[in-house]
Amino acid sequence: MVDDLRGADAATVRGAIETSDPLPGTAGFAGEVDGRIVRDVLGRQPIYLDTTGDDWSFDPNDLDRPELLDAGTVVDGGEGRQVWSLPDLEVETDSDAAVDAVREAVLTSVREPGSEGLAVAFSGGVDSAVVAAGVSEAPCYVAGFADAESHDVAAAREAAEAMGRDLRVVGFDHADIERAVPEIVRATGLANAMDVGIALPLYFVAERAAADGYDRLAVGQGADELFGGYRKVVTPAEDHRVAAETVRGATREVIATLPQQLPRDVLTLRAAGVEPVAPLLHDRVVDAALRLPADLLATPDERKVALRRAADGVVPEPVRSAEKKAVQYGTYAARELDRLARQAGFKKRMEDHVGQYIDALVAGEA
Repeated sequence: MVDDLRGADAATVRGAIETSDPLPGTAGFAGEVDGRIVRDVLGRQPIYLDTTGDDWSFDPNDLDRPELLDAGTVVDGGEGRQVWSLPDLEVETDSDAAVDAVREAVLTSVREPGSEGLAVAFSGGVDSAVVAAGVSEAPCYVAGFADAESHDVAAAREAAEAMGRDLRVVGFDHADIERAVPEIVRATGLANAMDVGIALPLYFVAERAAADGYDRLAVGQGADELFGGYRKVVTPAEDHRVAAETVRGATREVIATLPQQLPRDVLTLRAAGVEPVAPLLHDRVVDAALRLPADLLATPDERKVALRRAADGVVPEPVRSAEKKAVQYGTYAARELDRLARQAGFKKRMEDHVGQYIDALVAGEA
């Protein structure tokens, strides 16, 4: 098979298997090494096994019955075992040292990819701004519904101006959504409203970047999970969305969702013609994030505390402290997907009306 291993060299993966090291210094890996099928601890590279035989692929559409390999797994001789688990690292109690470690890890990682053939998915928040700061020559792209100035487009314009960056706005309309939804569903195998709503703006940005001649797209994925970006980790004992009762515990719980989320983004971007680059998911960043105390993750007054402090002097102050909506809402993708569903006769009173509309689009019946 061409391209048997992605994200790391064989020697690094062999060493990680032998030592059970979950963070061997990569940005994630998957593939085949010495006849063994592997997927890294956070599942940053998706890989699928065919349940009807011994075949595997990075693309589920290559297989008759694809099944996503669990993160941290090594399959040898048809038998899978979990070799890597998210480590429980010692907490850094010195706040300044913890922030310094995050700053060093993040800045090293965002500079590492280089600007050649690279564009940046840019929403105007601290995550994408830090990524963009590492590749100063790369153009920035933001998507938003064409008939209104979406939150993400407005925020990206302000941030790009403050940073002196080239911003390219990708406006999408209803026809674009109707065209893209079946392509996203075919690429990812996901047809629910949430996943499709998240994937749509990523797809449009990647499609435009590819048309402009770029073959890599830098994204800020992982920052919310690693650094305490979700509201549900602020007071977890009072939030039914998490089982943990501490900020650190809830953050680890959220990090554990990455292996199921990331294939959606990776497969969407590849379907649009670019290879994703996620520097904030590099092992060195993961290591620094896992050592953060609760008050540097999320408090009632601020989320992603350490990341924002680490970004001081790297991105302008209004960008460093800006709050951002989830991408499906900030770009109006979810709103317009819902509007199209209702216009097609799938009313809100119907169960999962947007999901039914998506199914109809894929089937060519809407």
